[in-house]
This record gives sequence, structure tokens and C-alpha cells, in this order.
Amino acid sequence: MEVFLVKIYIPMQHKTTKGRGFFDEEFRLEKISAQKDPLVKLNERIDFEHFRSLLNEAFSKEEKGIGGARPYDYVLMFKILILQRYYNVSDDKMEFQILDRLSFMRFLGLTLADKVPDAKTIWLFRETLTEKNVTEKLFNLFSDELKKKGLILNEGKIIDASFVEVPIQRNTREENKKIKEGEIPEPWKEKPNKLEQKDTDARWTKKNGKSYYGYKDHVKVDEKSKLIDTYTVTDASVHDSQETEPLLSEQDKGQSLHADSAYSGEAVEATVEKHEMKNHIHEKGYRNHPLTEVQKENNKTKSRTRARVEHVFGFIENSMNGSFIRSIGIKRATTMIGLMNLTYNMFRAIQLGVT
Repeated sequence: MEVFLVKIYIPMQHKTTKGRGFFDEEFRLEKISAQKDPLVKLNERIDFEHFRSLLNEAFSKEEKGIGGARPYDYVLMFKILILQRYYNVSDDKMEFQILDRLSFMRFLGLTLADKVPDAKTIWLFRETLTEKNVTEKLFNLFSDELKKKGLILNEGKIIDASFVEVPIQRNTREENKKIKEGEIPEPWKEKPNKLEQKDTDARWTKKNGKSYYGYKDHVKVDEKSKLIDTYTVTDASVHDSQETEPLLSEQDKGQSLHADSAYSGEAVEATVEKHEMKNHIHEKGYRNHPLTEVQKENNKTKSRTRARVEHVFGFIENSMNGSFIRSIGIKRATTMIGLMNLTYNMFRAIQLGVT
């Protein structure tokens, strides 16, 4: 009788050659830095402590006796919001990413042994910024610092607007009609929880045949530095030109103003003249009154400067994973968009060599 021997190979469980070393985390971070982690420069070049006094003032409250959990450091929470806007992630994913990524922990000054703010804490911190209208103050505080460093040159301005979309609301035609009329549908009033999830401020609009739902980020950009000088937020249906007046200020006197043909018209011309600015807005052709060859050439020349604003929106869409936000209502949207513009300015300032 023949006997067949069959060798059975049982794979050995993988074992590391050594246990976890004291410097393993540091070595891993060095490798991350070698991959040009953008957060390293953000931490080195931007003085986040500059925002502390404003944040402390916004979150200060009367002593209510001993007890209760100690709040997270306000600058830490602010840095989390900047991280969130740069990578454009939800509150839940933000919590997970901080727990998961060494680069995030390093940027925030956290170790593996530290407690990480959860999604609810991040949401509540941002809600407080919204309720107390702090975001615009934070933006202006940083802008003032950029002006002191000579990065905002005030040698010309460009204005433009970009759509900021939000989750689409699934409403009936009758409900949408009521919202457009500025009213709240009766069934929603009886269900407060449902009403909290409904955005009655966002609007639909169309541009070049494509539909958008949400809001608009109207910006005034410094011509030379491409830094955002100021901004306003409206629903998506508001025409770009309607925000010309709110964007301009006395400091713009004597400067040139560039914008595309959406800002042409007598009303805008009057606003530019009122602020004593040099009008370099694109001319617009009309039915039976097309642009002349001279006007076309003038527009082409103006485009060389006006196109610089596209860098702003391009960076937000490509490097910051888009301008889509997850919020309800224009107040929250204004906070999110303000943080988005502030985050852009921080990274642009780094590109300009801020120290």
C-alpha cells in the first residue's frame, strides 16, 4: 500500500522585529513632514495665539460655581475649525480624522494620550461663534495683521462672487412657494424638530444652464496680493452686482476696480463714482447693440487683471476640497463661509511669505 505524505504549510502570524519604540511616533511624523504636510507651515507661519484674546472675550461667561467639565482651549477649537474648512469635512469626520491622523494631532498640539473634542463639541463651538457674530471679527483681525505686514497693498481691487452649495431640501411645490414668499409652511410650525432641519434661507438659481442651490460668497480681493479684503454672504438668487455697495469702503478711494460684465450698469457706475474709484469693469453688449471691436479689446486688457480673482475660487475648489458646506440657514452659512475665506487668506499669506 502506497502512502502519500502531504505537507501542509501554516502561515506564521506576522510579528514585528521589535516592540513599539519611544520615538516611533516622532519618526512617523518626520516622514509625514517629508511629504510636504501643509499643516507644518500653517503652524509655523500663522500666529494662532493672536486670536486668543478675541476668542476669550467671545466665550467668557459669569462664574457659575464649582462643577462641570472644563472647556477645551479656545485656540485649539478655533484651529479645529480651520482644519475643517481646509479639508472640508463634517463634524463627525473631523472628530475621526483628529483621532486617526498624526498630522492633525501635531497641528493641534495633541498627543495620543490627550482627549479629543467630539463632533458635538465642535458643533457647539461653531454655534457660539455664529450666535455672537465672531467670525467676521476673526477675519478682520487677521486682515489688519496682513495690512500691518504690507501684504494687502491697496493698489487696486477686484470683486466677484461664487456659489456655495448646501444639501438640497426635498420640499413640495407648495412648501417652496411659501418659503419664497418669506413664510414658513404651516405643517412645519407644528413640528419644531422638522423645522430645525429645513433651510428657509437658501435659494435656487441658474447660471449658464446649470442649477445651484444655496448661497453666494461675494468677495473683494486685493489686486496685487490676491488676498480677500472683505466679503458678504447672500442667498444664491441675489445678483452679483447688488453687493457692490456693501463690499466697497472709504479705503478704496482712488483705487481701480475690476469686475466682469455682471457688474456693468448705471447703478454700479454710480456706486463706483461715489467711492471715487477708477472704473475698470467689463463692458457688456446688448441685443441690437453688440460690443465694438474697441470695447472687446478693452475687455480683453481688463481680463488680465480681473482673472486674478479666479485664483481665490480655484484654490478653494481644488486645494480646499470645494466650497460645499453642511449647514442650515444663512447665519450658519455666513459663519462657515467666513471661516472658509479666512482659511484661504491664511494659506495665501503663507504663499506670499508671511512670517
